[in-house]
Amino acid sequence: MSRALPKYNKRRVTFIGGAAAVALSGTVIAGFALAGETPDSGATNARTLAGPGTISCPDVTGRLPAVPGSAKAEVDSNLAQLNTQIQEANKRLVDTVGQGGPDFVQNAILGPLEDKRISTVNRIATAIGRTAEKPAGLDSLAACTLTK
Repeated sequence: MSRALPKYNKRRVTFIGGAAAVALSGTVIAGFALAGETPDSGATNARTLAGPGTISCPDVTGRLPAVPGSAKAEVDSNLAQLNTQIQEANKRLVDTVGQGGPDFVQNAILGPLEDKRISTVNRIATAIGRTAEKPAGLDSLAACTLTK
């Protein structure tokens, strides 16, 4: 004759199983985090890395026509987003120093940044174009460069 576990025992088993899974995953994560470390033997790192530089992008604000009042909030929001995109790209540049090959910065940082900026400047042009003449040529302001 089999006897079913009371409800509270099932919950306890589930809770204990979940806690064990969390503890195990924490151990795995810690193991991966420590895997790249080497003991300090007093030796210096033979590889030195130059400063990552900074991302430089054309100013969009100065190239905009008069912004209609009805589009001002949307345009301002998108201009702020352009600044945030540059800040995020600069952070990624610092965080990935020494990674990848010779085209890493272009392929992993500058290329995606340009794609984001194209979308953002297009939203700005569309917002203005709803009530005034849509500005042309803003896409040319999307490409950014790395300055060292």
